[in-house]
Amino acid sequence: MLKTIFPLMALFLLACGNDSSKRIDDNPDFSTWQDYLGDSSRSHYSSLSQIDTSNVEGLKLAWAYQSGGLEEGRTTQIQTNPLIIGDKLYGVNAAIELFALDAATGGELWKFNPKEKDESGLGLNRGLVYWASNENEKSRLFFSAGTKLYAVTAENGKSITDFGDNGHIDLRNGLGRNPEKLSVVANTPGVVYKNLLIMGTRVGEGPGSSPGHIRAYNVITGEIEWIFHTIPQPGEFGYETWPKEAYKTVGGANSWSGIALDEEKGIVYLPTGSAAFDWYGGDRHGENLFANCLLALDAETGKRLWHFQFVHHDIWDRDLPAPPNLFEMERNGKKIPAVAQVTKSGHIFVFDRVTGDPLFPIEEKEYPASLLKGEKAHPTQPLPTKPRPFARQMLTEDDLYEPNRPAFVDDFVDKDQNIDPPTVLEKLRRVASKGQFVPIDTLGTILYPGADGGAEWGGAALDPRNGVMYVNSNEMAWIVRMREVKENDGDNTHPGEALTQIHCARCHGGELQGLAGIPELQTVKSRFGLDSVISIVKNGKGAMPGVPNLSDDEIDAVAHFISGLEMETDHRVEETSIKVPYAVAGFGRFKDDRGFPVVKPPWGTLNAINLNTGEYVWTVPLGHEEELNDPNIPVSGTENYGGPVVTAGGVLFIAATNDEKIRAFDMVTGEQLWEDRLPAGGYATPATYEVNGKQFLVIACGGGKMGTKSGDEYRAYALPNKN
Repeated sequence: MLKTIFPLMALFLLACGNDSSKRIDDNPDFSTWQDYLGDSSRSHYSSLSQIDTSNVEGLKLAWAYQSGGLEEGRTTQIQTNPLIIGDKLYGVNAAIELFALDAATGGELWKFNPKEKDESGLGLNRGLVYWASNENEKSRLFFSAGTKLYAVTAENGKSITDFGDNGHIDLRNGLGRNPEKLSVVANTPGVVYKNLLIMGTRVGEGPGSSPGHIRAYNVITGEIEWIFHTIPQPGEFGYETWPKEAYKTVGGANSWSGIALDEEKGIVYLPTGSAAFDWYGGDRHGENLFANCLLALDAETGKRLWHFQFVHHDIWDRDLPAPPNLFEMERNGKKIPAVAQVTKSGHIFVFDRVTGDPLFPIEEKEYPASLLKGEKAHPTQPLPTKPRPFARQMLTEDDLYEPNRPAFVDDFVDKDQNIDPPTVLEKLRRVASKGQFVPIDTLGTILYPGADGGAEWGGAALDPRNGVMYVNSNEMAWIVRMREVKENDGDNTHPGEALTQIHCARCHGGELQGLAGIPELQTVKSRFGLDSVISIVKNGKGAMPGVPNLSDDEIDAVAHFISGLEMETDHRVEETSIKVPYAVAGFGRFKDDRGFPVVKPPWGTLNAINLNTGEYVWTVPLGHEEELNDPNIPVSGTENYGGPVVTAGGVLFIAATNDEKIRAFDMVTGEQLWEDRLPAGGYATPATYEVNGKQFLVIACGGGKMGTKSGDEYRAYALPNKN
């Protein structure tokens, strides 16, 4: 097995873990799974130890639950990290329906499918929020489906009708713009502080997207108690980092990936994404606070305490992909309250979580200017000097696995040329590959790690006993290429072509050919009628957000274009509401003709890093491409989505890989101890819990990513009963 081990560090880790386990085991927050990713510090850690390194190989399937929600002909996913409260497990299925199970048997107790749920752009659901009162209020679950946030009684699954508008609130309201023109969902749960539910949202990533302001709702009434403008308004801190009128029109800068809370200090930590649109910022010159930031806010009031911006004026889609991890750093015999943030680029930034001071040095490095007209790339970007990145940073010719194989990159298809594809080496030589923060151009630029990381939304686990972080990483190069938007010149250009380039190519590819599980749009007319296409463009469908900010004429133009239909003359779009000079021409993974990444393996890794010192403990490949058949590469690693869970038993559990397996690793050495094949890929973070003295491990097997089949099963494992 490909593996790097630091023996002395491993011995330190084992000793440190054993010495401090009693202190942590007394904390009920670590022995239950009542919060997303285990606790409000987002540690992914459990103090349960019944399953340990000596017996984990004996894990057996305890129960399986078919949650439903699969839809024939459509790719679905389940990315939910379930909650376990007492003897009940709460999860969400592929149709974004909430359910409760007997956590010991997997027997269904109830299911909630609200009538108000908008079936168009439901998005995804990665978890739930639980709130319980010491007074007479019943405990409640908050869960998001589409534009709505629902409050449901945890005991019986009934809607709490005095919350918001008859049991739900519309996340589009309260953002200072026309709600009917906004696309807003919440894939990832918020966090509760006292009687406040603090929420981030997912918004579009194209021009004219919704703003990503952060809001705190009253858990009883659903009313907004405070709002923090991530795109500052006149008089607010950071306003000068944008054009003067940007706050009225620019979108994004949203906290979509999750939130951490220091309940004792009353501080909430929110990572944010890029301003829209992702790849071009000619209409938003400046640093663009508070996009690409870690925000520390007073949880009671929403007041900014400190922030750090990881990417100035992002034009690389470098959203912060996961919630930060809160922990106690040990340095020079002292404990420092710390917060660590992983990034898509494969870096870890560590700060004092009270002051925001970096705990490892950060350097502002110079980078080149953009070649696109109207764009002003920021001249410097920050990178930490320690820990070293957990993903490779630059793709060179020496890094290619089999350079003479034919290349296949998602944007390569060119229907007008009947030519052989270039080799991997030839393709690399045609594009720019100079590392991080090189501006995208019209010839093609390597983004490495790719747009999905490095780290992705599954995030990192962090053992609170010793400050060791465990993070899985993708080692996938992408190619991104821009092109000038075609102007509508009447007879020679379809009126919907430019709009489609701007709003659809970002996800569906420059030739609308589809990208890594996102469907192609080249044969839409064979699958949908025109009215259905218009509805999907406006409202979204499944995980796809709609584009309601377009006018009716613009939506008609897009729908006619991708349906292959001409528009009536009196419906031509003479003036578009959103003008940008560039759109995405190509955007996809750089692979060879077999579908394998062009870089030398490993293609996915699992890493253990001591954040007290910034040094690595071990690195191992994660997953295996079983069709590789290379005797020199026994474990290749694979692309992976979903995070790890770590335990006091010394075992790390993770699924995530596209070989559709779940695995257990020794936390000290990185040795794989157990695996099992799942009915569909486990692209979610597992949970572990105890009921009636038995420890369980549960994973949502929703599949649907990376071309793998969809599924609906939740699967729980436990050790066999002793006779």
